Amino acid sequence: MSLIGKEVLPFTAQAYHNGDFITVSDENFKGKWSVVCFYPADFTFVCPTELEDLQNEYATLKELGVEVYSVSTDTHFTHKAWHDHSEAISKIEYIMIGDPSQKLTRNFEVLDEEAGLAQRGTFIIDPDGIVQAVEINADGIGRDASTLVNKIKAAQYVRNNPGEVCPAKWQEGGETLKPSLDLVGKI
Repeated sequence: MSLIGKEVLPFTAQAYHNGDFITVSDENFKGKWSVVCFYPADFTFVCPTELEDLQNEYATLKELGVEVYSVSTDTHFTHKAWHDHSEAISKIEYIMIGDPSQKLTRNFEVLDEEAGLAQRGTFIIDPDGIVQAVEINADGIGRDASTLVNKIKAAQYVRNNPGEVCPAKWQEGGETLKPSLDLVGKI
């Protein structure tokens, strides 16, 4: 079942952020846009390339009013160790949530039950805590964080302009559509 249009379920978890351990909950996703990026495990291969790529887009996402959270089933202690020992991960400024209980990973329906690890899932959450977009990749397929920027701009546009929708490959400032009987069969 899709999580699109559903509110993030309640959770509380420990996280590593800028040298500190902090507590994060579903309440953190309210009042601003959020990106939650699940990945299988720390100290692996594809994961650091994705998280570094996400960091490379972090300033742009922050300008759009978006907070970023990465999540794996590792602990917040493991996140700190990885941050301290990996050139790619040491650059990360966003919040790294530990989910050893797998509650958050289950809530977002991205737990690989057999492996006990998160799948590669990316979720865009609006300021009401509602999931607006989901992308889930197979374990061997890394994600491109630059695609998040356009998806978030489109989601923000649609939220701020009721009655309009963004077509494929929409770019900020581009034409949108106003669904109506006049458009049926003409696109």
